[in-house]
Amino acid sequence: MNTMTLWHISTGEFAALAAAALLVGFSKTAVSGANTVSLAVFAAVLPARASTGVLLPLLIVGDVLAVATYRRHAHWPTLWRLFPAVAAGVVLGTLFLVWADDTVVRASIGLTLLLMTAITLWRRRAAVQDEEPDAVVTRAGRVKARSYGVLGGFTTMVANAGGPVMSMYLLSAGFRKLGFLGTSAFFFLIVNVSKLPFSAGLGLIDGRSLLLDAALAVFVVPGALIGKWAVKRINQLLFERLVIAATVVGGAQLLLR
Repeated sequence: MNTMTLWHISTGEFAALAAAALLVGFSKTAVSGANTVSLAVFAAVLPARASTGVLLPLLIVGDVLAVATYRRHAHWPTLWRLFPAVAAGVVLGTLFLVWADDTVVRASIGLTLLLMTAITLWRRRAAVQDEEPDAVVTRAGRVKARSYGVLGGFTTMVANAGGPVMSMYLLSAGFRKLGFLGTSAFFFLIVNVSKLPFSAGLGLIDGRSLLLDAALAVFVVPGALIGKWAVKRINQLLFERLVIAATVVGGAQLLLR
């Protein structure tokens, strides 16, 4: 990592990072996928590869707050289906980062997010969603879980962009609002913590990046509290539309950045 960059941040740049950190907290407890905007801000202020290492600990802070808020609503059968495939995706993402440049990473992830959004919208128009996310027990459900799991692990490793991927999977599986938030909270806490040694090994996390994280982490907490307040006032249909909109914006930003 170009750690010297972290010591030459202007007041305006720090304010932008602080606002992005606040949005991280909000996305973890309200509209999952909205943190793709944070990803774009961090990559604009810091070198793209270095920004992923700075952002990861802040995401973990948000994950801890989300688990504390929605832990009773997690759907563990779905999580157990996803984890092996996600682990494979993380390994693939690590290998990809060894040689891929930022342009290739951003373009491939952005296109994937937009394609998955289109597929999810088409599937939701063609089928009636169940109240319970029991599709994971069918053969088609298992194949879908593994496919999304690999892609989610890959995208979260290379660009911390796994949120929109898993948002599309959970919506397509028929999760209601609280089940969606509880399941994604545990999913990302476990996955993001598991990414720490890989990121450190790639030089994306070091002492100086952690000092910047310490200064920005205080902004994640109020964002999470705002999200907890807001989600109680968002109905299911609006919640789903916001998640999909955040995914589209995130995918477009990755392509245009």
